[in-house]
Amino acid sequence: MDSAEQASGEKRVQAMLIEPLLRQGLAKPSTLTKAGFEEMQAGLRERLAYMSELSLSALAEQVAANPGGKAGDRFPIAVKILEWAAEIQPPSDDGSPLLRAVFADEIGREALRDGWAPELRFWLKKNRRWPNAFVASQLREQARANLRRLTVIEENLAAGRMVSDDDLGFRQRRRAAMGKCETIARLAEAGDQA
Repeated sequence: MDSAEQASGEKRVQAMLIEPLLRQGLAKPSTLTKAGFEEMQAGLRERLAYMSELSLSALAEQVAANPGGKAGDRFPIAVKILEWAAEIQPPSDDGSPLLRAVFADEIGREALRDGWAPELRFWLKKNRRWPNAFVASQLREQARANLRRLTVIEENLAAGRMVSDDDLGFRQRRRAAMGKCETIARLAEAGDQA
């Protein structure tokens, strides 16, 4: 997302999510100062700029139906709103700072080099935390069967042997998943150079 798209998205979040909730009477969470609430709103605008108008409207409806505070008259905390947003319209893979940071790190470079990047990407999307050494070893192990299958498919194709539609579909999906991981790594690298 370039800076113009980001700015447009932030305006959309303000108009479709924040302003309607304020008009409905939801106040700042009691745990936040006025400045903290303004920072929370800025963070929501920044993090949710990727969302469509329809998804933001759905999120506004969900937030309004599940307000925070004892009296049910407060904005829920940002982490809850972001969780709901990810359920309604997950952010794209390349937009996540966590994904970019992991694929810019040695663990991501190793995953790309050794072919277990799709398993790493899937795990990151599900868990949203930095993978430790144990997680990396588990992901490498999970990838072994997929890499073996891909090798057999490639060998059969190279030898001119029959390959099932299921295997061809697997090969195509695996290549697409690796391509997404490579794109994330390139975006991370480009971000580091900016």
